[in-house]
Amino acid sequence: MVSNWRDLPQLAVPMPVPRTDGAAVLDDLPDDRRPVARLRYVDGDDLFVSWVWEHQRSAPRMTIAERSAVAPVLAELAAALPTPLPGENGMDALRRALTHGALLDRQREQRLAHALTAALLPQWLALELNALEAAGIRPHLRVQLSPSTAHLPWELLGAADEERAVDMADVSVLLPATLRNDPTRAVSEWQPSAPVATVLDPVVPGFSAASELGSVLGPVAAGSPLAEMVARLDGRLRPAGGERFRRSDVGRVALAESLDDAGRLLYVGHVTASTHALDARMHLSDGADAPGTTPLIGAHRPYTAAEIALGAPGLPPLRAPNRVALIACDSGSDLRFAEPAGLVAAFTHRGAEYVTATRWTLPTDAGLRRLVPQLGDRADGMLAEAVVAVDAAHDAPDPVAAMAVWQREQRRRWTSTGDPRHSPVIWAAFATAWAPAPPPVL
Repeated sequence: MVSNWRDLPQLAVPMPVPRTDGAAVLDDLPDDRRPVARLRYVDGDDLFVSWVWEHQRSAPRMTIAERSAVAPVLAELAAALPTPLPGENGMDALRRALTHGALLDRQREQRLAHALTAALLPQWLALELNALEAAGIRPHLRVQLSPSTAHLPWELLGAADEERAVDMADVSVLLPATLRNDPTRAVSEWQPSAPVATVLDPVVPGFSAASELGSVLGPVAAGSPLAEMVARLDGRLRPAGGERFRRSDVGRVALAESLDDAGRLLYVGHVTASTHALDARMHLSDGADAPGTTPLIGAHRPYTAAEIALGAPGLPPLRAPNRVALIACDSGSDLRFAEPAGLVAAFTHRGAEYVTATRWTLPTDAGLRRLVPQLGDRADGMLAEAVVAVDAAHDAPDPVAAMAVWQREQRRRWTSTGDPRHSPVIWAAFATAWAPAPPPVL
């Protein structure tokens, strides 16, 4: 008679031999594809970190970081970012981060990166990354952060004087399995020549160009990189015709029509977070008569993640294209919440495979020019350069790898010169979630 469930024969599964040597990651590595790891951070009293390599699924790794060691360095990171801390408004946060923040000073940023690495990068994983780099192999790390670590720019981690994680691996955002593997989720097909839906610095009703929800790009000069980007895409752009920047006629209904046959969406504008992820808001040119239930801000109705994912009275759920870029403050704030169902999740749920968004508030050129005196007029075009880079990456076969190429070049310029024009305050804000089509249900 069996007296203990552990004695049941069907449960007596042989345990795999633990792999604690970094070089062991090279075992069983297939020749036809690069290694991919799924890395997860989970909040508890301490911080739990686990990862598994797809070619070694029988040997998951796990470690625990004591909260007493993690909390101070995460607070130091928060103080360096332009996202408001409790009690701050947006201007307070920008002034703090751009005038006193570590991301504008090369030596201080390097010390912060080293502290983040020591606290948040498991030593075992670091040994594995070193072994892969020595073998000339560049892995893909799919990272799912926890609410307490949601701002972490994984690309900046690294203990060497200059080399960082972005030099050793391509890094993408790993969304929760319940979202990315939802069997009802239908991923839109990628067609490289498909139209591109654009919402570029839209006019928000009731807000002037210089106001809180005003222009993020400022005047776009003829012949500038942004103007050249639009010219290059001209035949593919939706809505067709009309001005490309500061349009006042692209609300949620017009956006849905533009996305009907689009292969990707490029949004440059404003996003505001709320007390829960589903209330994260895109600001289009919707007036008070726009369908939806989101409370008005003056004469303007924001477009929430909930309405994108689930629809609303008079407003069907959106059809998302294969690739979505949300170049706006805190557009990738999903993982800060216990239920990470913000804009990234909403577009993924509606069919996107790749969603690029930002981990924190993006300073505009005007804000950089005003608050970083050493930049002066050289601040012009910093945000535009990021827009052009994201646009190009989303036309590439692998947007994650293409974004990493741009970020590596920015990293090299930053660590070799300390020039604030290449500060990670802009380029390290971007992260791309990758959620391929879920496996078939058998």
